[in-house]
Amino acid sequence: MMLYQAGDALLRNSIPNSPGRDPVPSCQQVGPMLRGMRKASSNWLGKTIMAVVMGVLIVSFGIWGIADIFKNFGQSRLATVGSTEISINEFRQLYNDKLQQVGRQFGRPLTADQARAFGFDRQVLQQTIAEAALDEQARRLGLGQSDAETQRMIFNDPNFKGVNGNFDPNRFQAVIRQFGYSEPRYVADQRRVSLRRQIAGTISAGLAPPKTMIEALSRFQNEQRSIEYVKLDAAQAGTIDPPSPETLAGYFDDHKLQFRAPEYRKIAFVAITPEEIGKWSEVSDEDAKKLFEQRRDRLGTPEKREVSQIVFPNAEEAATARSRIASGTSFEDLAKERGLSASDINLGMVAKSGIIDSAIADAAFALPSGEVSQPVPGQFGVAIVKIGKIEPGVEPSYESVAANLKKEIAAERARKLVGELRDKMEDERGGGASVIEAAQKLKLAAVTIEAVDRSGRQPNGQPVANIPRGLDVVSQAFNSDVGVDNDPISFNGGYVWYDVVGITPSRERSLEEVKDQVETRWRDDQIMSRLKAKATDMVQKLDQGGKLADEAAANGLKVETAASFRRDASPPGLPTSVVSAAFRTAKDGAGQAQGSGASEWIVFRVTDITVPPVDLASEDMKKLKETLERGLTDEQVAQYVTKLESDIGTSVNQAALAQVTGANN
Repeated sequence: MMLYQAGDALLRNSIPNSPGRDPVPSCQQVGPMLRGMRKASSNWLGKTIMAVVMGVLIVSFGIWGIADIFKNFGQSRLATVGSTEISINEFRQLYNDKLQQVGRQFGRPLTADQARAFGFDRQVLQQTIAEAALDEQARRLGLGQSDAETQRMIFNDPNFKGVNGNFDPNRFQAVIRQFGYSEPRYVADQRRVSLRRQIAGTISAGLAPPKTMIEALSRFQNEQRSIEYVKLDAAQAGTIDPPSPETLAGYFDDHKLQFRAPEYRKIAFVAITPEEIGKWSEVSDEDAKKLFEQRRDRLGTPEKREVSQIVFPNAEEAATARSRIASGTSFEDLAKERGLSASDINLGMVAKSGIIDSAIADAAFALPSGEVSQPVPGQFGVAIVKIGKIEPGVEPSYESVAANLKKEIAAERARKLVGELRDKMEDERGGGASVIEAAQKLKLAAVTIEAVDRSGRQPNGQPVANIPRGLDVVSQAFNSDVGVDNDPISFNGGYVWYDVVGITPSRERSLEEVKDQVETRWRDDQIMSRLKAKATDMVQKLDQGGKLADEAAANGLKVETAASFRRDASPPGLPTSVVSAAFRTAKDGAGQAQGSGASEWIVFRVTDITVPPVDLASEDMKKLKETLERGLTDEQVAQYVTKLESDIGTSVNQAALAQVTGANN
């Protein structure tokens, strides 16, 4: 149900699951489980095992009762915050959604190992627990938000506004679907977010950064430095003779891990998304023109008029005023007599839809430019209206919007078809078909990647080209195995099914396989070592009173300069490593840093340090103050949440967390 059609019904249908309950599993969650049971019981051994399992379940029902079996002795819970339970399935969905969002931002999926290395798993867990603690506190305080207010927040969200500046229900559906939300789930989530903000806003009210902090940070942020520098490159390293076989073999033995062949996997997948299916759809001009006629008013630019109005308490005063205007009194003079300024009477350049009072709007858009209306009974009194400048509206042509309309119709049809194909795909998979077999039967385009490592690269070192941007099928595949019936991945409003077809284990390469790479790496190390030694010698001479110009002349180098740069803004051609080193060096001091590559080293001298005066009234200082206020607010809220978690009690099932984040693989 669309928000603009039945907002109240939508909000009533979006009530979240009760606290302490795991969400009801969807068809997509139950399907793979049933498929697994069917496969497991397809032979004599499987039937025996399933009989034992069912026997244990029956005994358990008799001893513990049905309710306790469904609770699963707490094993379905990943964390408990007060009386709020975070289920394993709930956290898995949240974790995978956020992992996909990060993958879309980086343009490539993040593997489970990479996510854990970055601490992403702990960050998501901490965020989830913090949100649950605030939700628990909101319930304890009896906080609430009306359906109408939640609906208003969503309607006013700029992310959901169309080209005409109004709420676009199609855009709303597309955006939330892209991030894995259903409409009820999104509405319920926004209600919870609003209540959390109420609590956060209360405990952080009145926080302001001290003037001393602002000034200190301003001086640090706006400090500027100037340097003179020279670049040492491979030419200054001198001639490097090829390594002997013994030297190369020794270097290879010391760096074997750097040349090890990674594990590769053969993956097959098929994507069923509105975008992919929409490519197959052909939309006729007849269908597009029907939609064009329905939206003609919204697609064009409406007529706008400069409208002024004076509102009177009754019809008699309005009629008297209109008679005076007919006798020669100007509209503006009449307003002044009533103590009204230009801003009090001028509504500006507005479209008809922009005037709240429909009677006033009808009268204003029936007058020619320069005319004054007769008294108009309105919602707030009797008004006379004057029309100034008129900007004609622009009628859209079908040809100018036909392509976009056809694309939208194709996408909408595709969204409906996605659901049908999803069910058919699940049926095929439930019958034991592989992804490729199911795709062939349903006439879908399956993709096979012969070999890919965890980073998404092929054996030749190039990224795999035929994986849609933001799809983390590689990391998911490395958390699976050959023959495993994997759950589909939610992606771009649709689904992706995948199989791990084969695994090539990681192995040590021989020197013969990577001899060229080893020799190149050895040579780069030799160049870097020599350049660093030469740069260290030059810095020592400069510290003893030498001049950079003399050192440059002696080594055939060119002295370059970089003036008035800040910590956060590297001048063109100057690496950030040099900028950081320059800000660690005193005025007239010398320093060194690696350049933009392994064969470049830079020696510099700081020639000037400037700290601009602090102007608290400047726009930059206002932005800095706002940033500091946000930081103080975040810190205050974090301390509050930490104390809240301690007071209401928090526990985490570490084994379940490891299972969800792939730490057990």
